Amino acid sequence: MILFPAIDLKDGQCVRLKLGDMDQATIYNPDPAAQAKAFQDQGFEWLHVVDLDGAFAGESRNGFAVDAILKATTNPVQLGGGIRTLDHIEAWLSRGLARVILGTVAVRNPALVIEACQKFPGQIAVGIDAKGGKVAVEGWAEASELGVIELAKKFEGAGVAAIIYTDIDRDGILAGINWSSTLELASAVSIPVIASGGLASLDDIRRMLEPDAARLEGAISGRALYDGRIDPAEALSLIRAAKGGRV
Repeated sequence: MILFPAIDLKDGQCVRLKLGDMDQATIYNPDPAAQAKAFQDQGFEWLHVVDLDGAFAGESRNGFAVDAILKATTNPVQLGGGIRTLDHIEAWLSRGLARVILGTVAVRNPALVIEACQKFPGQIAVGIDAKGGKVAVEGWAEASELGVIELAKKFEGAGVAAIIYTDIDRDGILAGINWSSTLELASAVSIPVIASGGLASLDDIRRMLEPDAARLEGAISGRALYDGRIDPAEALSLIRAAKGGRV
């Protein structure tokens, strides 16, 4: 079970949005690379990064910040936001990313995701962002008529490393993970699922460690870490204890 600290990039800064609204951005650190190093020093083993500007633009907008993050940490980094072509994927992986996250393109062109999985095994994740139970695209700005499980099942057997499932209605407001829909998705597919959106407290960490959540790969935490609602040492200690002390 992995707790992924999140760095969301807007105008080169580390921010958090409320309900996916770019006009409701709180700046937490003007230096994303320093934030990445801080997360590593706190004991986190992975890093989740989103290029928010890129998600809306359909191409990278914070590449300089991502490059700085990759230089600042030795932790594996997964990146989403505006990655829409095989060339984009290959370019990012060549710069040192562990995984790229494909969101909008997974809806618009699922065949490209499958091709990417074949070309870059173990390095492709799919981001499924849902609002009102339907998949949202283009940086959450547009809703589709596609159901979450319907989309996820398109990638069964394709070699997707993980599905990152975000409940937009809970993102950035510390309402707690939507466990029912997250676990329903995890039960419906064999692909590992990472929970995202609303993680609020150590209670969510404890819930993530319950037996029925064992199929999850982990969860992403943003605002709760930045606001001090979750103590990193305590959260990571709970996870280590659940693993029987294994690192």
